[in-house]
Amino acid sequence: MELLLTPSYNVPLVALSYFISVAGSFIALVAARRIVGPGGRISVYHCATAGLALGGVGVWAMHFVGMLALQLRVGVSYSMFETLISLVAAAAATALALAYVAASPRSTVRLVVAGFLLGMGVVVMHYLGMFGMRLGGFIEWSYPIIGLSALIAVLVATVALWLAFNTRTIPMRVLAASVMGAAVCSMHYTGMAAADFICTTATPQAIPSGLAVVSALQLPGWVVMFTVAALFVLALDQFVRHTAESAQAKP
Repeated sequence: MELLLTPSYNVPLVALSYFISVAGSFIALVAARRIVGPGGRISVYHCATAGLALGGVGVWAMHFVGMLALQLRVGVSYSMFETLISLVAAAAATALALAYVAASPRSTVRLVVAGFLLGMGVVVMHYLGMFGMRLGGFIEWSYPIIGLSALIAVLVATVALWLAFNTRTIPMRVLAASVMGAAVCSMHYTGMAAADFICTTATPQAIPSGLAVVSALQLPGWVVMFTVAALFVLALDQFVRHTAESAQAKP
């Protein structure tokens, strides 16, 4: 017997997913300004920092907090293999796109190409994360909505890259991060609208298990720990570097 599930969302968790995306985006915007070092050399360290902040926190952590906000009234687990691969994909795509668009000479073509690559990286991350979802049933996809979510991802990524290198003051970066967070969430929840969840089990509350499969009841702890630790370390690193640069700039 197949039963179409009617999803709903936990509003506080949706709000938390937006906050996480904004926080990750803000740190990425700050780090992106340091990607090009003296002499026009690309800093691998700051590329990785911005990639982890935007891809790892602003996109990946936001995605899984958004998934926790999803209420299906059915037992859900996640395969850690796909989950961790999606984290690597998001961080790597972001770092590579930032490095590419930061390199001289900057141009509109370079920005568009990097935006497309980054957007596709976000799409891969989102749907790979969804592929790792385990439940007593299956997912039917609306391909036109998937296409729309991919288009949003590319547009979001292009805007994000432009903002990364065209915001200088803290208030402007906060505003840019707020816009970026809203755009990332729009892509995520549009992608979720493409999914119809079909229950096929007589025991819908049973939690799927298996090798390297983590219950959705346990996943929040892992995601929160990763997010808090990443935000703390990245923010502290950028604060220390900003303080050092300010001290050196004084006569």
